[in-house]
Amino acid sequence: MTKKTEETTATEETDPNPGSPCEGCDGANKGGRRGFLFAAGTTLLTVGGGLAAIPIVGVAIAPAEASDPNRWVSLGKPARFKPGQTVLVKFTNPWDSPTDGETNENVCYVRCIDPKTFQVFAVNCAHLGCPVEWFAQSRLFMCPCHGGVYYEDGSRASGPPPRGLFEYEWRIDGDSFEILGGRLPGLQETT
Repeated sequence: MTKKTEETTATEETDPNPGSPCEGCDGANKGGRRGFLFAAGTTLLTVGGGLAAIPIVGVAIAPAEASDPNRWVSLGKPARFKPGQTVLVKFTNPWDSPTDGETNENVCYVRCIDPKTFQVFAVNCAHLGCPVEWFAQSRLFMCPCHGGVYYEDGSRASGPPPRGLFEYEWRIDGDSFEILGGRLPGLQETT
């Protein structure tokens, strides 16, 4: 063997970390200051990642935990609504969370045909979802975005909407007028 090969072999036998990428890094491998800082950093990153994942997992699991997201929401007494009138009514979504703030509030139009017959319309246009406005003088709902127009019964009058306004299910339960508010009317519904 040559002298250089003998030195390499002797170095390999005495080096406790053969193949270590840095020389003098014994502290990282034996628990010195570098090793401690590496372990502390790794632990903090792991804990931080776990804490950051909790809300994400909660949002993903929460809908599955809700037994029935559809809940009846009271809009007041039926006598509140006068026959022949359409009024805008504000209500709170039943599936709220403490962080929702003002986005938890929703509105709908209630049309009273007679004291026991109603129609409840979502405010969203059936075209692209812009909020429609009720004009009592002309007895029409109008969308300011693309000119969609609806008759007072919610049926399509003119413009780009492919159908009439979406309607909420409603009921009178005792002395309370209620809508099924846990869901938003949408395109999956028939005309």
